[in-house]
Amino acid sequence: MYTTYHLESAQEVSTDILDAIKATFKSKPITIIVEEDDNNFELTADLKAVLEDRLHEDEGSYLSAEESIFQLNKKYGL
Repeated sequence: MYTTYHLESAQEVSTDILDAIKATFKSKPITIIVEEDDNNFELTADLKAVLEDRLHEDEGSYLSAEESIFQLNKKYGL
């Protein structure tokens, strides 16, 4: 099980959050990871090239999201 907390600032970390974690996970071992929320995602040149190629594909060969996930699961066991 996992829980994600999204905070606007590190100043929002309070004892209430720690108490909630303790109540949820009790005496189970846990890992706490803190990372900066970087909303400035930029596409690399390689990703842009892939997207550009996708824009020019024949729409008749498109797969539905469900079929794409099925094929990825089948191939990679996701």
